[in-house]
Amino acid sequence: MHPSTNRGFSFEFFPPKTEAARVRLRKTVDALGELRPSFVSVTFGAGGSTREGSFQTTAELLRETRLNVTPHLSCMGSTREQLEEQLRLYKSVGVQRVVALRGDPPVGDAAAAQTFQHANELVEFIRGVGGFSISVACYPEFHPEAPDPATDLRNFARKVAAGADEAITQYFYTNEAYYRFVDDAEKLGVAIPIVPGLMPITDFQQVVRFSKFCGADIPMWIRKRMEALAEDPTGQAELGIELATRQAEDLLRQQAPGLHFYTLNRAEPTQRIWDNLGLSRINAGSGLSPVVGE
Repeated sequence: MHPSTNRGFSFEFFPPKTEAARVRLRKTVDALGELRPSFVSVTFGAGGSTREGSFQTTAELLRETRLNVTPHLSCMGSTREQLEEQLRLYKSVGVQRVVALRGDPPVGDAAAAQTFQHANELVEFIRGVGGFSISVACYPEFHPEAPDPATDLRNFARKVAAGADEAITQYFYTNEAYYRFVDDAEKLGVAIPIVPGLMPITDFQQVVRFSKFCGADIPMWIRKRMEALAEDPTGQAELGIELATRQAEDLLRQQAPGLHFYTLNRAEPTQRIWDNLGLSRINAGSGLSPVVGE
């Protein structure tokens, strides 16, 4: 929890693939670490493409900062023994929380041997191993592979029943979808925090590409405003930060348990939204020092 708000604020990073990207990530981590997040997550990579990079990035951040680092863990393409080894390694470097995901088949090896087919099985397995808090993913506008919203909601409830401590949503741009999802989940007995995920639209075409894969809806009114600024990338970024700020204000006003920022390894959009929300003033008044080490 943030020391002054009793809400959870977290940031997502992805493993860098080049030295230049690694330097940029570290600058981003240093900047956002000063905001005192509850934790930062490190993605697993599409199709497990950054499995090793995820561990390396997680271990480096734990070694060089005082952040609570939370790696993503996917069951696709992994046997029970491989998962046990991954958890052992994470425990050895100080990981206390993981984000349990079904994930995608390994790139180029869709038929790879694996023990579990669904995220609820992975959650149950991690709970059996012990020693970790567990976050899971959920989709306010339902998973793109789900046949219908009701089925997707039941799948989410199974992950919670298997032992999840917290859920983090896919990004969305219509808050009503999140509120409806939380209400429906509560009716199924879900009682864990469901933290909304935010993706500021600072590169409209990039977010359009992402949304085709993850099923997040970009409302037509946002599309029209962004398309009107097609020749003005700075204007698009400014609009994206403004829209994300308004979205976050409403979510916090309606008692969302926190916010999870998909940073794309960039500090400025999240920093500006944070400042717009007044969280920097709260943090400055707490008299607490930054968490990032030398």
